[in-house]
Amino acid sequence: MFAIWVSVHVKPDRKEEFLKAIEEDARGSREDEPGCLRFDVLQAQDDPHHFFFYEVYRDEAALEAHRAAPHYQVWAAAVASGVLERPSEATHTQSVFPRDAEWR
Repeated sequence: MFAIWVSVHVKPDRKEEFLKAIEEDARGSREDEPGCLRFDVLQAQDDPHHFFFYEVYRDEAALEAHRAAPHYQVWAAAVASGVLERPSEATHTQSVFPRDAEWR
């Protein structure tokens, strides 16, 4: 099991477009991908244009399936169109607790 923390800064005038795209990606991930165990979108309290994604995947194959999914393509198109203020920053982590067998 592994998790990815992604930090993104959204252009203020593109926030609504960003929110639509990331909601579609997150919802599709949670509902249509058995290997995606969690996909949370969080907003910084001190900056309304700074967001974080917390994603948990069963394995690398699940992450690759995520990147090939139609809802991810909506997100990728939004990024390509320039919704972000600067490139995203991702941190890859391993699950310590709960242990892999304890994830549902």
